Amino acid sequence: MAASPPVHPVDEVPPLAQLGAFGLQHVLAMYAGAVAVPLIVGGAMGLSAADLAYLITADLLMCGIATLIQCVGFWRFGIRLPIMQGCTFAAVAPMVMIGTGSGGLPAIYGSVIVSGVAMILLAPVFGKLLRFFPPLVTGTVILIIGLSLMPVAGNWVAGGAGAEDFGRPANIALAAFVLVVVLVAQRFGPPLLSRIAVLAGIAAGVAVAVPLGFTDFSGVSQADWIGVSTPFHFGLPTFETGAIVSMLIVALVCMTETSGDFIAVGEMTGRKVDPRGLADGLRADGLSTVLGGVFNTFPYTAFAQNVGLVGMTRVRSRWVVAAAGGMLVLLGLLPKLGAVVAAIPAPVLGGAGLVMFGTVAASGLRTLAQVEFRDNHNLTVVAISVAVGLLPVGVPTVYDQFPDWFQTVMHSGISAGCVTAIVLNLLFNHLPGRSTAAAPEASAPVALAGGAGEDAVEQTGEKQV
Repeated sequence: MAASPPVHPVDEVPPLAQLGAFGLQHVLAMYAGAVAVPLIVGGAMGLSAADLAYLITADLLMCGIATLIQCVGFWRFGIRLPIMQGCTFAAVAPMVMIGTGSGGLPAIYGSVIVSGVAMILLAPVFGKLLRFFPPLVTGTVILIIGLSLMPVAGNWVAGGAGAEDFGRPANIALAAFVLVVVLVAQRFGPPLLSRIAVLAGIAAGVAVAVPLGFTDFSGVSQADWIGVSTPFHFGLPTFETGAIVSMLIVALVCMTETSGDFIAVGEMTGRKVDPRGLADGLRADGLSTVLGGVFNTFPYTAFAQNVGLVGMTRVRSRWVVAAAGGMLVLLGLLPKLGAVVAAIPAPVLGGAGLVMFGTVAASGLRTLAQVEFRDNHNLTVVAISVAVGLLPVGVPTVYDQFPDWFQTVMHSGISAGCVTAIVLNLLFNHLPGRSTAAAPEASAPVALAGGAGEDAVEQTGEKQV
C-alpha cells in the first residue's frame, strides 16, 4: 500500500488547543486595525454611538467571513493561504468624502458594491501579471510593508493616536515590558510557547495593565450580548458616478497591495503563489467587498499586520487563520466579547506590533537576498521604491495639494512603493537594451508561472530578481 503524500504545512490542522491559541494571536494582532476604519468613517460622518457600534460589529462579522472565504475557499474563490482580511485604510479618505457629502452611507455602499464586482472581473487579469513580481519587486514591497507599519506600532506604544496621555513614559514602559516578554518567550520558552510568544506578551501586558489602571472594562457591561447585522441596515444603496470612480481607484490600489501580501505569505509559507492562485485570492477580495457593501461595511483586503505574525511564529497553517476568522464571526455576533478585546490597552498592542512589523521588514530583506546586485540597476530599483513608499509615511501631508485620485494611490506607502517597484523593474530589467546580466532576471518570473515553476524557481532562485 503506497504511503499517503505528506501534508504541506499550510494544510496541516494543529491540535484544538494550539488552533485556538494561534488563532487568538491573529485576532489580537488585527483587532485595532479592524475597528479603526468604521470608527474613523462613522466619526467623520457624525454617526450616533449606536450606529458606530453597529458599524463595528458588522465589520467584525464580515472580517471573519472574508477571512474564511480566503483561507478555506470554495471553487475559484480564496487563495487558501493563512491570510487575515480586514477593511482597507486606502478607502478611508474617499469614503469620508462620499459619506459627508449628499450621498451618505447609501452612496458609500453603492460604490463599494460596484468596486467589489470590478475586482472579481479584473482578478484574472491581475493573475496574469505575476511575472512582473519577481523577488526584486516582492522583496522590496515586503520591506516597505514592514517599514510603513512602524508608525502604527509607534502610535500604539505611545498610547494610541489622539490619546490624552500620548507619549507618557508609563505607556512606553508597558510596551517595552510586552516586548521583553515576547522576546524571552521566543528565545527561552519551549517550542509551543515560542510559537505563541505574541499572545503570551499580550496576556502578560494585560495582566500588568489592569491593576495599574491602564484599561477600562466598563464598556463590557454596556455592550449587548447578541447583535446581528442585517442587509442594507442604513438604506438601499445609491450609485453616484463620482463615488464609484473614487472607489474603483481604491479597488486597483487594494489589488496591488493585496498581491504583494499574497506573494509575501507565499514566500514565508513555502507555497509560492501562481497566477491562478493570485486570481483566486483577488476574486475572494472582490466577493468580500460586495458582501461588505450589502452588510453595512467596507472594502476588504489582506491585513499586513498578520503577514508579520506568520513570519515571526512560523505557524503556516491556513486553518489557524480560519480559526481566527471564526472568532471574528463570534465577536461580530456577540458584541460583549468584542468589547472585552477592545479594552486591551494600545501600549500592549504596540509592544507586540514592534516585533511583528519588524519581522515583515526582515522577511523582505531575506527575499532580497536572492537578488543579484552586481550592478547598480537593481539597487536603484530598491532604493527609489523604498524612498517613494516611505515618503507619505514620514510626511503624511506631502500629497495634500494633489487631485483626489492621485492621493488615493500615493497616500498609501504600500501601493506607492509597489507601483514604483513594478515600473522600475520593467524599466531596468524588461525593456530592450539591457545588458546581458538581465537575461536570468527576465526568465525567472516565467518559470514561476509555468507548470513546473516552483522547482525551477528554487533551482535558479539565487539569480532571480
